[in-house]
Amino acid sequence: MSGLDPFGVRLRRAMDARGPLCVGIDPHASLLAEWGLNDDVAGLERFSRTVVEAVADRVAVLKPQSAFFERFGSRGIAVLERSVAEAREAGALVVMDAKRGDIGSTMAAYAESFLHRSSPLFSDALTVSPYLGYGSLGPAVETARENGAGLFVLALTSNPEGGEVQHAVRPDGRSVAATVLAHLAAENAGEAPLGSFGAVVGATLGDLSSYDLDINGPLLAPGIGAQGATAADLPAVFGKAVRNVVPSVSRGVLRHGADVVALRDATERFAEEIRAAVTPA
Repeated sequence: MSGLDPFGVRLRRAMDARGPLCVGIDPHASLLAEWGLNDDVAGLERFSRTVVEAVADRVAVLKPQSAFFERFGSRGIAVLERSVAEAREAGALVVMDAKRGDIGSTMAAYAESFLHRSSPLFSDALTVSPYLGYGSLGPAVETARENGAGLFVLALTSNPEGGEVQHAVRPDGRSVAATVLAHLAAENAGEAPLGSFGAVVGATLGDLSSYDLDINGPLLAPGIGAQGATAADLPAVFGKAVRNVVPSVSRGVLRHGADVVALRDATERFAEEIRAAVTPA
């Protein structure tokens, strides 16, 4: 139906060609101010288009944070639509960071908004929350498969509050996070070279050897840069699954704006550090 290769295939190809770095597009008010921009739709558009211009032709993934566009209403969403289209035209894959999670027809509507190829917000993948039960994501899984898209499911997040849910232990003795990872491994079974259903796993979490992160799918890893993790931390955190990690940097790159050359230079520095850290000796 989609005419696209599955997301996992396209992501592996992009990571091999451009390196695994993901750059976030997070136009929150403080960054707009640092760039000398007003906290309005014009500032939002200037910020987003500058990031796309600077890095969309050289990174594997761009990750716009939907909330920072939504706060401006329909005009902000229009900026997001253009940013997604322009990023994809430049060759970057777009992961929409919207963390949607609901049930039934509502989940199906969220999936149609971001994962159906006819949508003006169509993205290569979407972040989603499984905490209404992994099965509630069924409509998003189905829509993603039909449209060559993917999902990144919250599993082991870097925020300290996440542990009270994610580390909770089920009656069968397995933690909630481990259950989510097992579901994703099942989604990706038999896929090559990489499945399309990934997990969000914080790069700041330290030793995760008690979890099986080798889900045959990508691991979106926020926390590099401003949150304190470094590229050198990745092998210790992710172990043998490090080959499938998509490290995400936002403020570490964005604080170098609004100069396009400075944004590119910062992106290249992170990309080289990450490539060196995850490439086998």
